[in-house]
Amino acid sequence: MAENLFNKVWDLHKVKRLESGQDQLFIGLHLIHEVTSPQAFDMLRERGLKVLYPDRTFATVDHIVPTASQERPFGDQLAEEMMQALERNTAEHGIEFFGLHTEHQGIVHIIGPELGLTQPGMTIACGDSHTSTHGAFGSIGFGIGTSQIRDVLATQCMAISRPKVRKIDVSGSLSRGVYAKDIILKIIASLGVHGGIGYAYEYAGEAVRALSMEERMTICNMSIEGGARVGYVSPDQTSYEYVKGRRYAPQGESYDRAVEYWKSIASPEDAEYDDVFELDAGQLEPMVTWGINPGQAIGISEPTPRIASVDRGHREVAEKAYAHMGFNEGEPMQGKPIDIAFLGSCTNARISDLREAARYLQGKRVASSVKAFVVPGSRQVAKQAEAEGLPQIFADAGFEWRGAGCSMCLAMNPDKLEGRQLCASSSNRNFIGRQGSPTGRTVLMSPAMVAAAAVTGKIVDIREHL
Repeated sequence: MAENLFNKVWDLHKVKRLESGQDQLFIGLHLIHEVTSPQAFDMLRERGLKVLYPDRTFATVDHIVPTASQERPFGDQLAEEMMQALERNTAEHGIEFFGLHTEHQGIVHIIGPELGLTQPGMTIACGDSHTSTHGAFGSIGFGIGTSQIRDVLATQCMAISRPKVRKIDVSGSLSRGVYAKDIILKIIASLGVHGGIGYAYEYAGEAVRALSMEERMTICNMSIEGGARVGYVSPDQTSYEYVKGRRYAPQGESYDRAVEYWKSIASPEDAEYDDVFELDAGQLEPMVTWGINPGQAIGISEPTPRIASVDRGHREVAEKAYAHMGFNEGEPMQGKPIDIAFLGSCTNARISDLREAARYLQGKRVASSVKAFVVPGSRQVAKQAEAEGLPQIFADAGFEWRGAGCSMCLAMNPDKLEGRQLCASSSNRNFIGRQGSPTGRTVLMSPAMVAAAAVTGKIVDIREHL
């Protein structure tokens, strides 16, 4: 049996085995932002260390930036201090910074691919759990903590244990109104939020190959929600064409040589895996969450589960979810009224996501009871959307068009739920308090489903409204 991509890339970047049993892994690309990096730079200063390879580290600002107005200084003093720290640290160490003064500012997991920084066969690290997004290109993306950020800045390496690899084979083809977001929500609902612990997920199969790069990024993005350390798709022609010509991508003959390498690290047909999970995309329907973690998700036509039918180990969480959400066992999610519609996040704020939502919204109007806003994932996404006239479509429908940033996905900025508001969200997490209010409620769904909920004022089946 042949090696899969994960093990090939790991072995190519392994420096040595440490006494702890972990491997010292070289990191090809390091991405940083304003929230998790200040302490790491302070640790370097305390030790009198410099950034070893500043040309392999790139920075942006995304988590704390306001989206309604990005004028400085920020109204939030802590946010302004974080911003100043990142500006100071990148200048001191010669790190390229895509700040608010540049045309490439945006969510770190969106600007990496659009700039061509993210390429197949790389090891990538970032102080953000959704670094798995970059695996869509056939790279290995690790979300890391502050001490590991310090290690990568100082040595370009980090210590890590090698996970096992599970192949997730998605066969068939998606029906109209069913999207990549529905694939990953179904996978997490099936395997559980802890099902991927100790694993890297390789997404494969006919349905995955048919996806665009942006759709693949959506799936890989939420691997961490299923407990997996890494999620990736083996590279193919779709990957190569996406990277070609981008700012930091190899050019000319260097690109041709890179493609040969990218082809060599792809998982062969006879690759070996520690486990295989199969899913038929043709049987999927739009998915929505009903609870307080992404694994508590059902098809839109299904009733919410009864406590007695939930595995004993998960019943306590299910009871907590019903108490928080105010929903009942065995009832439909369709028809639940919403207060907020949020289109954004590193999961679903790329141009294809905005196009799909705008396509539905043309000629329609957001319900009077709903506050709706759309936050492009980067300034480049916003620029492309503007060239296509999408902001006007959103505005005509009653959506607010905002500046690029993480926004309400995690509410480390002014975009927050208030009280018991229920939000139809295209983001990745529905944890209690995640969107800013300890009593606020989040229902995860695809961008098209968010748009339909905004117009109708309630959760609906997008297939009935296309």
